[in-house]
Amino acid sequence: MLNTFIPFLAGIGWQDIVDIVINGYIIFRLYIIFRGTNAFRVLIGILLLWFFQRVAASLGLIVTSWAIQAITAVAAIIIIVVFRNEIRSVLQAKNLKTLLWGFPHKHLLTPIEIIIESAFELAKRHVGALIILPGKEDLKETVQSGIAWDGIVSIEMIMSIFWHDNPVHDGAIIIEGDRITEVSVILPLSHRKNLPSHYGTRHRAALGLAENSDALVLLTSEERGTILAAKKGVIHTIRNQEKLKQILEEHTGLAQEPKEFYKKEKFEIILAALVSILIVISIWFSFFKGMETWTTLQTPIDYRNLDPKVEILETSVNSVKLNLSGSGPLIKSLRPEQVMVRIDLGKALVGNNTFVIDKKNVTLPPGIKLNRVDPAEIKVLLDLPIKNELPVQVNWTGKLPAHLILTRATLDPDKVALLGRKEAFENISTVYTEKVWLDKIRSSGSLTAALKIVPAALKLDPGSKTQVTIKFEVRERLPGAK
Repeated sequence: MLNTFIPFLAGIGWQDIVDIVINGYIIFRLYIIFRGTNAFRVLIGILLLWFFQRVAASLGLIVTSWAIQAITAVAAIIIIVVFRNEIRSVLQAKNLKTLLWGFPHKHLLTPIEIIIESAFELAKRHVGALIILPGKEDLKETVQSGIAWDGIVSIEMIMSIFWHDNPVHDGAIIIEGDRITEVSVILPLSHRKNLPSHYGTRHRAALGLAENSDALVLLTSEERGTILAAKKGVIHTIRNQEKLKQILEEHTGLAQEPKEFYKKEKFEIILAALVSILIVISIWFSFFKGMETWTTLQTPIDYRNLDPKVEILETSVNSVKLNLSGSGPLIKSLRPEQVMVRIDLGKALVGNNTFVIDKKNVTLPPGIKLNRVDPAEIKVLLDLPIKNELPVQVNWTGKLPAHLILTRATLDPDKVALLGRKEAFENISTVYTEKVWLDKIRSSGSLTAALKIVPAALKLDPGSKTQVTIKFEVRERLPGAK
C-alpha cells in the first residue's frame, strides 16, 4: 500500500496543486455567494447525482450511469431556466470584490425586543400588520411588488408604516438584520379549506408565505387585536411576550449567545472551504488519476540551436515512438501537436554525437506521463560543409534531326557553387543539367534546364541559381557532310 501511495504522491505536479486550489476556491465562492438560495439547494442535488453516477460507472452499471448522467444534464438546464431571476439578482447585488474574494459581513442581530414591543403595540391599537423575518431561503420568487426600503428597525418606524393613513400599510414588511428592507410586499394566499371562519386575507397571506418558504410571519389582527406567528404552514396565537421572544430567538438563531452564533458561522465557512477542496480532489482523482490509459505516439524530432556554420549530415532516426499514459479523458483529447521531442545541438561537436531522449527532451501536456522512448538514443552526424565551384554541363540526350548540326551552346550560369563534405567532392568534377532532348530542336534558340545535384550529400549554395539558361545555335548540314 505504502509502495503504491508514495509514487502516486511523487507523480503530483505543481500544475495539479494549482488546478485543485483554483477550482476549489471557485466552488467555495459559489457557496458563499449563493448559500441560502433555492438554486444552491438544487446544485447540491446535482452534485449528489454526479456522485451516484460515478459510483454506478465504477461498479460497471452502464445503463444506470447513462441515465443519471442524462438527468444531471437536464437538471443543469433547469437551474438556468427556472432560477435565472434568482441567480441574476444575487450576482447583481455583488460587486467584483465580493464575488472574487470578499467574505460576507457578520449578520446584524435582529432587534427582537423592538419587534416584540411593536407587535404588542400594534395589537393593542388594533392596527393590522404583517412582519416577515426571512429564513435561509430567498423570498424573491415567492413575494411580489415590494418597495425597496432602508430603514433602521424601530417602534416608531413600524407603527408609521402600518398606520391606516400610510399608502403602504396594507402590504407586509421584510426585516433583515436590524433594517427594514422592503414594504408593501404582496404575499401568496393560502388555499386551505380548514381555516377558521374569522381568518381574513391577512391570515391567509401569512399562512401562504409560511407554506411556501421557511420565513417567519408575524400577524396582528385589526379586528381582534391578537398576535399570530406563522411558520412552516402552522399558525400560532401569541398570548404573551415570552412566547413571542422564544419564537423569534429560535428563528433568528439568537437563542444561543452572540459569540456562539458567530463561532458557528465561522465554523460553517471553514467547513465549506474544506468540503470544496475535497470535492475538487475527488473529481481530479476520478478523472485525471483513475483508470489510467496507455497510448503510443510517433513523434518527429525537432533539432534546436544548431550552429549556422554546421550542417546535419545524417541522423539515425527522424522520429521516435513515445509510450504515454494518463487518464482516459486526457489521452482521448491528446493531439499530436501537443507532444514535442526537442534535441539541443547548441553544445554538439563536429562529427558523431549521441543523445539520450528522456523527460527533459519531451514536452507533454499536464497529466500525461512518459513511460518509454523507442529508440532511447539517437546519433547525429555534424560537419562543417565546404564550398566548391564546379562547371555546369548540358546533359544532351537523343539526336538532332539529320539535316541539322549544333554549332554552338552557351550556359548562364556556366558555374555553380556547391556545399558539402570534402569527401563528397572527391568523385565529382562537373554539375550536369537534367536531360535536354536534341530531337525536339528545330532551330536556334534558348531553353532552361534544372540542375541535377549528385550525390545527394551535396547541395547548392543558397546564392546559386537552381536552373541554367542554354542558348544554342544550329545550322543546316552541308550536302555530303557527315
